[in-house]
Amino acid sequence: MNDLSAPVPITLSIAAVERDTGLSKDTLRVWERRYGFPQPGRDVFGERAYPLEQVERLRAIRRLMDAGHRPGKLIALPVDQLQALARVPVIAGRPGADPAPEQDELNGFLDLVRSHRADLLRAGLSQAVLRMGLAPFVTGIIAPLNRMIGEAWTQGRLEIFEEHLYTESVQVVLRNAICSIAVSGESPRVLLTTFPDEVHGLGLLMAETLMALEGCRCTSLGIQTPAWDIARAAVAQSADIVALSFSACLSANQVLDGLTQLRAQLPTTTEIWAGGQSPILQRRPPAGVRVLAGLSDISQALQQWHASHPIG
Repeated sequence: MNDLSAPVPITLSIAAVERDTGLSKDTLRVWERRYGFPQPGRDVFGERAYPLEQVERLRAIRRLMDAGHRPGKLIALPVDQLQALARVPVIAGRPGADPAPEQDELNGFLDLVRSHRADLLRAGLSQAVLRMGLAPFVTGIIAPLNRMIGEAWTQGRLEIFEEHLYTESVQVVLRNAICSIAVSGESPRVLLTTFPDEVHGLGLLMAETLMALEGCRCTSLGIQTPAWDIARAAVAQSADIVALSFSACLSANQVLDGLTQLRAQLPTTTEIWAGGQSPILQRRPPAGVRVLAGLSDISQALQQWHASHPIG
């Protein structure tokens, strides 16, 4: 006889898991086929339904990917080993420096946002930069904190003005940090911006920070720049790379049409790099566009760029 009083396990749809973890639906399906994880059940409509314990493991895997680890080596690990690995020091997204922050520290920053203490938030973030180093700060503090802020806003636990307070505080801290980086080279010259209607610029600023640390000469146009103006700026700046960030707010057509248009307007020698949370980037990127799956891809992409553009 069925126990009708037994609690029904909580599960999330694939769309909810995508929003929660930042892992695209296509990535989740590929991992399911290739690695046997995740292993979702099916709801009454036959759609994938992910248990919460699998979602927690996926969150841990995504955090480690942002720190530079490869998913193939992570997926077989249980969540306790993933959490232990997350405490291993990292430098520029690779093993080697300060440990990843404790959850209490991230919760403390979130509490400062909720209490509207921008002064203490900026001071605490600035201290974390000095303590950890800039690259581990971006991947180990700001990346997971962005997800926490996004989740809190989605769940109605954060007001829009509080999210703006957070974004402005992070921008101030990262801009100050970028200004302190000694320029070590002339190339590649990178122009960074977003397309019109793309109002999220924090991911772009995080990418700029890591590129500047790698010796790139970066020029940011901020957000919402028309494709024609991007092309004109790239020519004026002699840009080697145009870097664009896309959140999930733009439609697939806006992303693909904009990139196709920009590719046609740029010199063939100018590369286009695109990153962010837009699912279409992974499914069907236009020809002539390099897609970066995450911040951890930046270092390798730059190494490959230098290898194909030897000095002298």
